[in-house]
Amino acid sequence: MIIGVPKEIKPSEYRVALTPAGSQSLISAGNKVIIETSAGSGSGFSDEEYKNTGATITDRDSLWEQAEMILKVKEPQADEIARSRPGQTLFTYFHFAADRTLTEGMLASGAHCFAYETLEVDGKLPLLTPMSEVAGRMAVQEGAKYLEKPFGGRGVLLAGIPGVEPGHVMILGGGIVGTSAAWMAAGLGARGWMFDVNIDRLRYLDEIMPANVATIFSTPQAIKEWLPKTDLLIGAVLVPGARAPHLVSKEDLKLMPNGSVIVDVAVDQGGCVETCRPTTHEDPTFVVNGVVHYCVTNMPGAVARTSTFGLTNATLPWVHRLADMGPKAAALEDTNLATAANVMAGECVHPAVAEAFQLDFHEVGRVAARL
Repeated sequence: MIIGVPKEIKPSEYRVALTPAGSQSLISAGNKVIIETSAGSGSGFSDEEYKNTGATITDRDSLWEQAEMILKVKEPQADEIARSRPGQTLFTYFHFAADRTLTEGMLASGAHCFAYETLEVDGKLPLLTPMSEVAGRMAVQEGAKYLEKPFGGRGVLLAGIPGVEPGHVMILGGGIVGTSAAWMAAGLGARGWMFDVNIDRLRYLDEIMPANVATIFSTPQAIKEWLPKTDLLIGAVLVPGARAPHLVSKEDLKLMPNGSVIVDVAVDQGGCVETCRPTTHEDPTFVVNGVVHYCVTNMPGAVARTSTFGLTNATLPWVHRLADMGPKAAALEDTNLATAANVMAGECVHPAVAEAFQLDFHEVGRVAARL
């Protein structure tokens, strides 16, 4: 298969979908790999490194015209949606349920869209995990920065000092993002509260977390009770493929201290805080009711080298399988890759995406069988 890796064009996105080692692996398996000029520069990989693996370096137009499969990191931007064509396969993070324009654009393109974030294996999301780990750790790092007074925060040091209470971190969601954030906050010495609706998950977290992290069963009343004590709130809610539920309303922000900070990692799926709206690394924050909001949609892009290695480590085996099988066989014969299919040949084949925009849902196997 001809696999194309374009340079990411989302603002401040420095990751690339494939390392040189990944390129060499795909070429050794009999695929042709095309890399857009300087696609890896943001992650510290030169064109020469890719050439040495046998990859072809080319311009943007040629890559999109030739590639049978496009490997990306972030959802296609307007220019990329326009370049997508019937029968072409795209494998990337899509987060369709948070973006009607993207969904309608990819449906109209006729391309086959396989999403990293919905690929399931035994109930887990292995291609979302590495970026969730990065985002969870970064959420505390960025939250700590924006709690500083020069950045609009209330001037709280999360770690505290002897004789002075540490900062309080409220984490909504006990999945990979939430767990990574909790470990990071705990390591700094902050006091953390993890909220989740899965009591079995809370029992597990209670066993593995240090003493300065508590677990709380999530209810609207419990969230409201703890908001006044919160310096940093981290939104870490995930409903696979679907839009995140709003757990904190605009009215609830009045309960939070002036200068407190929200880092809503769920922004890719619409955000779990009502006042969340997507921001960029160039202009990452805004203030509502005295609360600083950090809602950057591609947080791991800021630590591109780490993120690119982590992403390729996770995605490469699945890229091999999708390239070997092709989209039709993958959707029909591989139960895991079938869960990654969101849009195929102009039809919505993921129930959560269809529900988000009241679209007609088509069973993936039936659509694939017609290809």
